[in-house]
Amino acid sequence: MSATPQVSTVIHDPASVDAAIESRFSARAFLPRPVEREVLADILRVAGRAPSGTNTQPWQVYVLQGASRDALVEKVCAAHDAIRANPALAAEHPEAYDYYPEKWISPYIDRRRECGFGLYGVLGIGKGDKDAMHEQHQRNFRFFDAPVGLMFTIDRVMGRGSLLDYGMFIQSVMLAARARGLHTCPQAAWNGFAHIVLPHVGAGESEMMVCGLSLGYADESALVNTFQTTRVPADSFTHWVA
Repeated sequence: MSATPQVSTVIHDPASVDAAIESRFSARAFLPRPVEREVLADILRVAGRAPSGTNTQPWQVYVLQGASRDALVEKVCAAHDAIRANPALAAEHPEAYDYYPEKWISPYIDRRRECGFGLYGVLGIGKGDKDAMHEQHQRNFRFFDAPVGLMFTIDRVMGRGSLLDYGMFIQSVMLAARARGLHTCPQAAWNGFAHIVLPHVGAGESEMMVCGLSLGYADESALVNTFQTTRVPADSFTHWVA
């Protein structure tokens, strides 16, 4: 049986599509409830329909669960703790590409600060509480207790445009997860530990780390998951050209 042509597919419930987009957020506390491999495979199958320039499909995905997940957590948390004990070790953990700008300007720095202050405010972490900040940052490297971690890589030969394609693919992963009652947290925090992550997952020498992602069932009772980031109104970034 042939599939329904994409051009004639009708979205019967657009409200559900909107709900998946609007209810997506960066969950930072997950339940230990496992996610079946079939569900993960289906999410990635759907996300694979994401657009890419000339259909290059530049994504590679490594799925970590169980022992492989736990072993990576142990390795990277140890490295993270070592950097705190000896900050000079940070030089041994370069990122493959600049995720953030070298120099921040408004309005981006203002939004970044609002996000950081808001998150730590919900958690009751005061400015200068380095112990609590370190512990919370390390939650990234524990996948926020999510049972599934995804690592995304790209061939180093690809250009910057492929990172745009990749963003659409990762968004598709997150929305397909929401459609199945799951939540996610995309994480650039892993990028600095790529030299640990890549050999652990068996990535090839030509692969570059893009980011990681935590996936699972969000803990609805966790205070941290009540934190919501703001969004500027659409008319502030929309320019109608006559």
